[in-house]
Parts: sequence; C-alpha cells; structure tokens
Amino acid sequence: MRRGGRNITEVDLPGIFEALEAHYGTQRPEWPLDPYLFLVWWHCGYPASDAACARGWKALSEEIGVRIEDLNAASLKEVTAALKAGGMVPDLRAQRLKQIVELIQQQFGGDLKGGLSAMPVARARAALKKFPNIADPGADRILLFAGLDPVAAAPSNCPHVLVRIRKGFERDNYGVTYREAQEMIESATPRSCEARQRAYLLLKRHGQEICKRTNPKCAICPMQSYCAYASGKMRGGSQRTPR
Repeated sequence: MRRGGRNITEVDLPGIFEALEAHYGTQRPEWPLDPYLFLVWWHCGYPASDAACARGWKALSEEIGVRIEDLNAASLKEVTAALKAGGMVPDLRAQRLKQIVELIQQQFGGDLKGGLSAMPVARARAALKKFPNIADPGADRILLFAGLDPVAAAPSNCPHVLVRIRKGFERDNYGVTYREAQEMIESATPRSCEARQRAYLLLKRHGQEICKRTNPKCAICPMQSYCAYASGKMRGGSQRTPR
C-alpha cells in the first residue's frame, strides 16, 4: 500500500507524532496529575469525558472541596448534590468517592501518591485497579501522568487510532487493540514520562476530534498521507477487524 511512492507502513512512528503535533499544537492534560485528585476528577462526570468531569469538578470544588478531609466531612447527600453538575448517576459516583477516600485512608495512610511511589510498578498498578472504575488503561494513565512510571499508556477511549494508522484495521477485541497500541508507543518513543505523555495526549485529541471510533472523518484528516486505514477507505476498501 503506497502513497507518494512510499509504503505507508514504513512511515516512522515519531514522524506520525510530529505530524499530529503540527496539526493540533502542543497538548496539555486537562485533568489533575496527582493520583488521588485524578480519581476524584474521574468520578466527577458521567458518562466520563473531559467536559463532564470538569463541570462536576468545578461544582464539587466550590461547594464541598476535593481534599480527603473535605469529602470525609460532607454527607453523601451533599456530595451527590454537587456531582449532579457532571451528569448521570451522581448518587453512585458520590458513593464511590466515599469508597475511594476510605480506601486511601485505610491502605495508604491518606497519601496515595506516596504509597504508590514506594511500591514496585506492578504492585502499584494492582493497587490502583482496586479503586472503582480503574482497569489497566486507567492505572497506566495514572502512573504515567503522576510521573511514577513511563508506561506506554494509550487513551482508553481511542486505542484504535495508532493501530488504524499503521495497520489499516483494528481488532474486535478491545484488549488486543489496547496492547497493540501500547507496543507501538513502546517502540516509537523514548522511555520517559514526557515523551509518552506527549504521545498519549496527541492520540487522545486525534481520536476525539477526527479518528472517532465510529464514523471517522477520514476526508478531512491531516494524517491521510500516513494512514493505512484512510488509504483503504478512500480507495473504497473495507477495514477488516481481525480477532
């Protein structure tokens, strides 16, 4: 599969990140980097999105506060009322925030980041997955953006982006797609938190705006010259999804 005389699959991955950054500019995280504060932010909105979580975070910060002592002092009813700004099931999200605070106090002495930094990475990841709504992608994201480990994290809602660009298809199985994206990031970026945060943020932005999970906007995509998926689509081909 060639474009401009060059095999698309031979385009180096660092070049892909450069092209994404040229289009979107430098990206910065819109969420708290501290592990505890991220867990609070993540439960401030549902369905979880940057916008919904930001609305819930703002309301919670202004009405109650986001520190452990703030959430401890507030009633479940008060937390629920504040979280309504972030969307659906505020009562369930309030219960989970209470669970998070209790777990951090009981198992980490109130200092989640300090406790995680004292653990081997595998153990820290396992500890994070004990929190509500945190699976492997969420644990990887927390470790990376807290600066605890330069894990090759892929955005949980769009791991397909890099896989589409390089392979022209994505897997039916989410876990397989996520692992393939991780392997590509691992091979293409220096083992540093800064480099892998940059990759994560660029892929996330592209997946949210253009390379959507359904109905991707290939016709206006700045990655057309690099993307095996777009090339197949423009030629009228189908993008298979091997298992």
